[in-house]
Amino acid sequence: MTQDWRIQAETICLRCGGHCCDGAHPPISEHCYRRLVASGVPEEAFERNGYRYIRTREDGTCTFCTGGKCGIHAIKPETCRAGPFTFDVKGDTIEIFLKFEEICPVVRLYKDTPEAYRQQYDLAVKSISHLVSNLTDAEIAAVCRIEEPQTGKVAEIPRIYPRAK
Repeated sequence: MTQDWRIQAETICLRCGGHCCDGAHPPISEHCYRRLVASGVPEEAFERNGYRYIRTREDGTCTFCTGGKCGIHAIKPETCRAGPFTFDVKGDTIEIFLKFEEICPVVRLYKDTPEAYRQQYDLAVKSISHLVSNLTDAEIAAVCRIEEPQTGKVAEIPRIYPRAK
C-alpha cells in the first residue's frame, strides 16, 4: 500500500478545521514542557490545574490552533500526536480509547484502512505510554477525571513505570 492514506488523513483533518483543539487541555509532562519551551514556546502558554496543560483562548480553542491548523504541529504534545486515540489509567493498566467519528472524522479512514489504523495506534500507544510514565500519580488522577464519553475502548496495555534515576 502507498502512503495515500496519509494525504487523505491530512485532507480530512484540514477540512475538519481543528475540532480536536476545541476545549482541549492536553496534559504536558515535565519532559514535554522542557522540549516545547526549548523550541520557543513561551512559558505563558501553559497553565496548571491538577496537571500542566496548554492554555485555551476565551472561546475554548487551543492557543496554538490558528485557522483550524496546529501552530506547533511538528512539536505537538504526546496526546495530540496520539489523536484520535485517548486514554485512561486504572492501576497498572492504561486503557486506550478511540474517539467516535462524530468527534473526529478521520476515524472512518482509520477504520477503513488497517495500515493507517495500525500506524496511528502504534504511535498513540508510544506517545501515551511516554506521557503516562512522565506524569505523577496526582497528575494522572487529575487527567483521568476528565470525561470523554464519545469514545470506545480498543485496548488495554500495561503501564510502564519510569526507571529509578
